[in-house]
Amino acid sequence: MGNDHSSNGQGGPTVPTWWVYTGSGRPRGGQPGRALPAPPPWRRFNGSPVQQPPPAEGTDADRRLGTGAGPAVQPDPREADMTNAALLLRRPLLVTGAPGTGKSTLAYRVARELGLGRVLQWPITSRSTLQSGLYGYDAIGRAQATSARDPDTRIGNFIRLGPLGTALLAFDAPRVLLIDELDKSDIDLPNDLLHVFEDGEFSIPELVRLRDREPDVTVFTDDPDRTVTVIDGQVRCREFPFVVVTSNGEREFPAAFLRRCVQLDMPPFHEEQLAAIVAAHFTGDSRHRDLVRAFAERGRNGNLAADQLLNAVFLLSAEGFAADESWPRLEDALWRSLGTGT
Repeated sequence: MGNDHSSNGQGGPTVPTWWVYTGSGRPRGGQPGRALPAPPPWRRFNGSPVQQPPPAEGTDADRRLGTGAGPAVQPDPREADMTNAALLLRRPLLVTGAPGTGKSTLAYRVARELGLGRVLQWPITSRSTLQSGLYGYDAIGRAQATSARDPDTRIGNFIRLGPLGTALLAFDAPRVLLIDELDKSDIDLPNDLLHVFEDGEFSIPELVRLRDREPDVTVFTDDPDRTVTVIDGQVRCREFPFVVVTSNGEREFPAAFLRRCVQLDMPPFHEEQLAAIVAAHFTGDSRHRDLVRAFAERGRNGNLAADQLLNAVFLLSAEGFAADESWPRLEDALWRSLGTGT
């Protein structure tokens, strides 16, 4: 099966028939998530109540991917293999690589191609905790509302599911969740994620304590203007979300965490990928192609990020801008290596 190939339907190279994601970042149409086969038996869940489909992708997707004009971005074969493996196995994809190599953008490409809607984002800092990803409870706000004799102090008005908690709701198709830069976290967070990654569920203790007299509670979610009903304080998924966990490689993760993930070392962009990225954001011309070639050449000798190329293209495309004698100075500044000590 792994050696069978078929057309990607867009006039591009053929792709292995087992891939459900081709890497183009182009919407494939049809029912969201329909291309995904059933998960392995050990990754099947039965959460309820079934949620309405997620919001459509927002402007953040266009900022990351462009409008879709120009040639499709062709991924590195290993990148596509590991991404498809994570999709089929319903396992998190741990993506490691240098800054600016498209680690977080991968989540948006998968969401757009498979029609999985708005990407949920959880940017990690040293203060991030598992609970902050699952939900937040504003106990102080509720106490203040009670003291002020607010007529509506229902507990659900003071609970909001976080990006991880929202991704674990009972959707019919996997939500896409980006856990960005996990290597910045406190040392305990990767281990704290193990239960959630394995069981696809969590409880909200504040609601569990009330379930005998208030079993159904409506709470806010990480999706704008969306609420859901949580029953008996439990949240359990139906389809495990497609989780992209990014890391800049600044630390090692525990073996127990790694075994629950599919691992991908993101390679640097090659010239054709860079050209497709530029074409998705700008109307191409010969100057863009020359600039892409120069950037790719410089990138072989230093650590550069794709957005450094986009910055240069934007300046050259700006009305009234002239690439005069100041351009070499700007190029050196814009394309400064991101390697250690620079």
